[in-house]
Amino acid sequence: MKTLEMSLLAGAYVQPRFPCNYNPTLSASCRTQKTATSLTVTTPKKTEKALFTESFDQTRDAQPLPEKKKRVFFLDVNPLCYEGSKPSLHSLGRWLSLFLEQVSHTDPVIAVIDGERGSEHRRKLLPSYKAHRRKFTRHISSLQRFSSGHVGRSLQVINDVLGKCNVPVIKVDGHEADDVVATLAGQVLNKGFRVVIASPDKDFKQLISDDVQIVMPLPELQRWSFYTLRHYRDQYNCDPESDLSLRCIVGDEVDGVPGIQHLVPSFGRKTALKLIKKHGSLETLLNAAAIRTVGRPYAQDALKNHADYLRRNYEVLALKRDVNVQLIEEWLIKRDNRNDKIALSAFFKYLEESKELTNSGRPSFYNG
Repeated sequence: MKTLEMSLLAGAYVQPRFPCNYNPTLSASCRTQKTATSLTVTTPKKTEKALFTESFDQTRDAQPLPEKKKRVFFLDVNPLCYEGSKPSLHSLGRWLSLFLEQVSHTDPVIAVIDGERGSEHRRKLLPSYKAHRRKFTRHISSLQRFSSGHVGRSLQVINDVLGKCNVPVIKVDGHEADDVVATLAGQVLNKGFRVVIASPDKDFKQLISDDVQIVMPLPELQRWSFYTLRHYRDQYNCDPESDLSLRCIVGDEVDGVPGIQHLVPSFGRKTALKLIKKHGSLETLLNAAAIRTVGRPYAQDALKNHADYLRRNYEVLALKRDVNVQLIEEWLIKRDNRNDKIALSAFFKYLEESKELTNSGRPSFYNG
């Protein structure tokens, strides 16, 4: 594999050797006015026209977007690497196989992985943010203690199987995958495409619109299911524009973000939804509560006394849409899926060898 390391500040590059034999990887150092971030993009070799397109048997309760515009999929890799709360590369392989075979077919797919120190900013604001989650790379480290460089190798295995399926992999150090997806999704929309985000993460619900939907893995049914603007309205009785403001008040237990009910038990979801629907956003609600009565005494006092608490929740939960990453036109080309089965078969074979030889030997590195 060739590696291109580019300094965006110096405007020059060099081409060192890299110990892998497949698609080129782009590593760039990006510096903003405040912080420096490292961007790694694993890009598959240029795609060719696919020989065929399979159809996805949609269920009536999970219809995809009408094909008025071409779709671009974003694959949120990290949460797919878990079986419940237990890290598992087998889980990734299973969901990736279903996704490529039944959902995306030859639509362009962009995979995104959490960058190093991606959660630091949010954890400084709120130490409990995702505090209960075990790092996936630490788990891989313990599984592959028979070899050196195991942490980097686990990521290389993921990059390799996705690359062989003609799926570019994006990782921006200093940023979580959610923020990278939100930024790139905006750029894709500006190109006239529709966006489908493949992830179980409900944070993405704040992005839902006529041109943005989610496709979620359903473990109990072992399939993916589309989640649209209509589904959101039916579930919450409001529009996605209110999603972030609502979650700032009720909290997000999965991400370790406590809601206002931890301070004011009587302030529940029903009250929060009523106030957000009336005022439109958290900031508008807080500004109104500062100068006049907006609800019952307990709600009024909570909004006035704990405004900073709620604004902190907003900063933690809001997806950033200004990450220093740029869309590449090649990522929007129809995906060649002819190598999918071979690549996935080799991936599963490598996982089985790793499992069998963890304590008794040393398996050969996956290079399907």
